[in-house]
Amino acid sequence: MTPKKSKNPEPADDGGEFAAEAARVHDELLARVGEQAPEPRLGATRRVAELLGDPQRAYPVIHITGTNGKTSTSRMIESILRSYGLRTGLLTSPHLVRLNERIMIDGEPISDERLVANWDDIQPYLAMVDAELGAAGDQALTFFEALTVLAFACFADAPADVVVLEVGMGGEWDSTNVADGQVAVFTPIALDHQNRLGSTVEAIARTKSGIVKPSASVVSASQVPEALAELERAVELTESTLAVEGVGFGVESTTVAVGGQVVSIRGLAGRYPDLVLPLFGDHQAQNAAVAVAAVESFLGSGSQALDLDVLSDGLAQVTSPGRLQIVANDPTILVDAAHNPHGARALAKAIEAYFPFGRVVAVLAVLTDKDATGIIRALSGTVQQFVVTQSDSDRSVPADELAAVAVKVVGADRVVVETDLAAALRTARDLADETEGDRPGGVVVTGSITLVGDVLALAQGPEGLS
Repeated sequence: MTPKKSKNPEPADDGGEFAAEAARVHDELLARVGEQAPEPRLGATRRVAELLGDPQRAYPVIHITGTNGKTSTSRMIESILRSYGLRTGLLTSPHLVRLNERIMIDGEPISDERLVANWDDIQPYLAMVDAELGAAGDQALTFFEALTVLAFACFADAPADVVVLEVGMGGEWDSTNVADGQVAVFTPIALDHQNRLGSTVEAIARTKSGIVKPSASVVSASQVPEALAELERAVELTESTLAVEGVGFGVESTTVAVGGQVVSIRGLAGRYPDLVLPLFGDHQAQNAAVAVAAVESFLGSGSQALDLDVLSDGLAQVTSPGRLQIVANDPTILVDAAHNPHGARALAKAIEAYFPFGRVVAVLAVLTDKDATGIIRALSGTVQQFVVTQSDSDRSVPADELAAVAVKVVGADRVVVETDLAAALRTARDLADETEGDRPGGVVVTGSITLVGDVLALAQGPEGLS
């Protein structure tokens, strides 16, 4: 098979000494079956891990799944644990600009040098399992299976005191589920990836509940009844414990502040007032409450309050790239990775509460397996104008096709088509500047994680978004 080359060569770190080799790692991963077509199996990942000496057992694990908010919640948990002086590992997906973003060591993307060294170390074992799978007539290790094993090896090499693992897709058969999480965390569960996970929230929740291991501490955001019922079933079968937002813990208050918000949280074992959270949106306050409960469960089995100063420091340092992130001013440009109706509704609510724009213009691209109509409908009450474009992904809906969908939802007078991203951004800024009155206009780039990644790459480039 001819390796698929990455479209955007990743920028170097460490002065560029290992940049070419890191690009090779990315290309060799891309040569495998992509992560949007995962194999519903654990045996292949487990086999490689066994050959490597089960590196995923070298550290305790907090395992996170859900439909929206996984990455932000994972990053909050990691930041709090790091403030406690623990050496952390964090696996999230997908990346926005560089593959290294997915594997974090102590709050920083893994260096090119360690990425390459660990990848080369595991190559003989990947090849051995690929051969075994081929002989059995099965698909070779996929992109995400190989990446998961790489992450396990990187965390053991660090070495990490604790690892926060974000599920790639689903839960039960996701390759990260080879690890056993002492704490299983569930962010809100909604419809997404129906072709892989099931057509109902109940079916999706059942698949996601597969990360609950025997005697685990389970922490969940507030869920719709059919999702909660599946989590309760899994907890009963595994003799685990369950804490649910709104009952065991929750957000007491949140106030808009410069650069984010100030939140007060009632945890499982303590009350934590006036925490600075440098992220926008009530949904991020809810994510923070879940993160606090998860750390309480990990450090003290949910019965010991966290140190307020340490917790405050951990949350104050949280970043969540691509989630209501400001990337330019005059007018303000936000990027947000909302890529399903549930996420789009949270985005719309956050814009209205935190950004008093006189006019909101959206730059929109959506991937082919997503609910474009639902996303546009969720944004339609907040966004006045849609500039429809497409991302660099092969799975991006062509701009003209997406525009036709948008016209059906909001009408032709609110839709502009720009196939070139740079042109789309210029058009959106011009439209936002046409705002009348005292309140300035703003631009939000959303609908696709790949689109957000493309814009962040432009913003980090030599010319920025000026």
